Amino acid sequence: MGSLADLKRLKKEIDAAAAKAQAEKAAAALAAKRQAAARNLFQAAIGKVKPLPPTDLADLKPAPPAPVPLQHQRDEAAALQESISDEVDVTTLLDTDEHLSFRRPGVGLDVAQKLRKGKWSIQRQIDLHGLRSDEAREALGSFIREAHKQGIRCVRVVHGKGLGSPGKAPVLKEKVHRWLVQKAEVVAFVQAQPAQGGAGALVVLLQPVRRGTHGAA
Repeated sequence: MGSLADLKRLKKEIDAAAAKAQAEKAAAALAAKRQAAARNLFQAAIGKVKPLPPTDLADLKPAPPAPVPLQHQRDEAAALQESISDEVDVTTLLDTDEHLSFRRPGVGLDVAQKLRKGKWSIQRQIDLHGLRSDEAREALGSFIREAHKQGIRCVRVVHGKGLGSPGKAPVLKEKVHRWLVQKAEVVAFVQAQPAQGGAGALVVLLQPVRRGTHGAA
């Protein structure tokens, strides 16, 4: 009888131990399930994440090139081409006394006289020696336009005496007269004094900046 009672007691202890182990296993599984649910809830709340870009790296991307004002350049070239012609007859516009001169209509004779006597200081000059006719025309037009924009009033244009031309004819000199007469920026011009180039150069008076009408300077 004693042995049977011992066996029953032992069986109860084994069953109790098994039940405890089963309960502990179930509790661990439940805790793991709850922990996983908590992680999923946090991930769902914050959504997808991206790593922050590093802040200590230099930006080595090259700066984009400045736009080239192609249309403006075309307009300038077209305006220059249209504004100066080789076919204009200027013989009636020039005063061809002992010293050649030109004055815009409405500009007094004293303007040319002061220009010839050096009352205006020459601020800039251009030398057209050695240029072909088309090169000289473009260079002169650009020179006059830029000088006027910068507020320059008196310039010298060196065209040469034509001694190196075929037949020693002053071809460029005559063309320069035509070109200058057609430039609205030009008020008057006279043949330069001997010390300033004589028959091979002109002293040119330009309109003041933003002046809307021609008149005595």
